Formats: sequence, structure tokens, C-alpha cells
Amino acid sequence: MKNTTLCYIEKDGCYLLLHRVKKKNDLNHNKWVGIGGKFEETESPEECLLRETREETGLTIEHPRLCGVKDWEGDDGSRYLVALYRADRFSGTLCASDEGRVFWVERSEFAQMNIIWNMKDVLCICDGEGFSELYWDDARPGWVLLG
Repeated sequence: MKNTTLCYIEKDGCYLLLHRVKKKNDLNHNKWVGIGGKFEETESPEECLLRETREETGLTIEHPRLCGVKDWEGDDGSRYLVALYRADRFSGTLCASDEGRVFWVERSEFAQMNIIWNMKDVLCICDGEGFSELYWDDARPGWVLLG
């Protein structure tokens, strides 16, 4: 299973998004995504999120809220699990990384941007007060949102 994290960091009605433009052979090249990435071998989801946020943005988030999970099977048959977080408290100085540049973006601008697939569904999870799951159902086929 491939474990990853994704966080939507909010400030003054804007979300911090990463514009992925620097990595070669990037499946998400030129897309706008939330902050996060792959677990290292011994990391918990929150440890991964904190490390990835520092690496990608220069910020240290405080008290991230776990909102739910997203899971699916990739084209190669491997399973993916994404721990979805939201945060609005942080410290540090915002900076770019080897993944791309980061920008504060108003949510109303998302419709005009090349956002990553299912970002609207993921934001529904992050906006909720409870814990939710988003998964792919081959029987439908389609995405199912629980919670």
C-alpha cells in the first residue's frame, strides 16, 4: 500500500496550494495540489504531514485536524491511502521547494485553475466536521463519499 498525506492549509479565506512545475516525469506536472506527500518508512501520518509541510512550504503547522481518508486502487493494482488534513495555525516563512512554488489562492479561483483530480471531493471532506472516507467503487464505477 502506498501511504500519503494531503493537507489544506487555510489563512484569511485562502488556501495554500503547490503548483507542481519542477519535477521531471511528474504525473501531476503543472497541476495545483494541496500540501503533503509519501510516508517515510517509520513515520505516522501526522509526522509525515509535518515533515512534508516543512519541506514543501517552509511552514510548521500546529494542530492539524485529520478529516478523513481517500483510498483507491491504481492502474498498476497497488492500493493508495491518503490521510486528509486541514490546518489554519502555522509558523515560519513561506518558501518554494524542489516540487514547485506555493501560493495563497482564494477558493473561488479553483474553477479556473488546473487543479488535481477529485480536489473538490477532497475539500468536501476537509470542510466537514466529522470524519469521512472517499473511495473508488468499481461496481458503480465511481467515487463514493461516506460520512
